[in-house]
Amino acid sequence: MTTKESLYLDDALGHAQFLAKQCREAAETLCDANLKSCAAKLAEQHSQMYARFYDQI
Repeated sequence: MTTKESLYLDDALGHAQFLAKQCREAAETLCDANLKSCAAKLAEQHSQMYARFYDQI
C-alpha cells in the first residue's frame, strides 16, 4: 500500500467514525420515531463502512 493510499484510508476512517457518532447522537435526541430510526440506520451504515475501511489496513 502506498503512502497516499494509507493517508486516504486514515482520512476515510476518520470521516466514517465522525459520521457514525453524529448519527448516533442525533438518534438519541430526536423525538420523531421515523427520524430516530433513520438516524440509527445511518449510524449503523457508517459503522459498517468504518469496519470495511479498517479491514483494508
